[in-house]
Amino acid sequence: MKGWVRASALALAAALGGAAGEGVVAATSDVSPTGFVVTFRHEVKATPHRVWEALGEIDKWWNGSHSWSGQAANLSLATQAGGCFCERWGANSVMHARVIHAVEDRMLRLEGSFGPLQALAVTSVMTFALAAKDGGTTLVVTYRVAGNEAAGLQQLAGPVDGVIGEQARRLAAYVETGTPDPAKP
Repeated sequence: MKGWVRASALALAAALGGAAGEGVVAATSDVSPTGFVVTFRHEVKATPHRVWEALGEIDKWWNGSHSWSGQAANLSLATQAGGCFCERWGANSVMHARVIHAVEDRMLRLEGSFGPLQALAVTSVMTFALAAKDGGTTLVVTYRVAGNEAAGLQQLAGPVDGVIGEQARRLAAYVETGTPDPAKP
């Protein structure tokens, strides 16, 4: 990997980590023209079971501005193997991802390329890992994207990091406060 790409990724990760909030660790790694990994770790003040339940309430915490319809209410996520992270509005629909591994209260893994990644024919896997810790949950959200060099994925690592990080923070806030944006009642 070229040094400037790695340095830029580390600088971006440090900036996002500092902006993410207390108890949040963010990292972007393995950035290259053929892929990248974004990882967010949150210490959530709720049981793994509550976090698991909230994953299936995606319409309550995913930011609708990061959907095709612009409305989070049109999103759904079935939390079992083969389940769909789908969006439906009118006669339109999108499969954002499908569930490929589900272990209640421990892990949910989806395969799917979000937003502009969908048209690039890349492979993308998102994992929500849950572990009990001190009466709460350590939530680790990892999104791995890989494709051919022509995709130029190093250019998308930063924006994807921002979007996935926002959703991870919104999930944690929703679980802890009942709203994905505690500043808005």
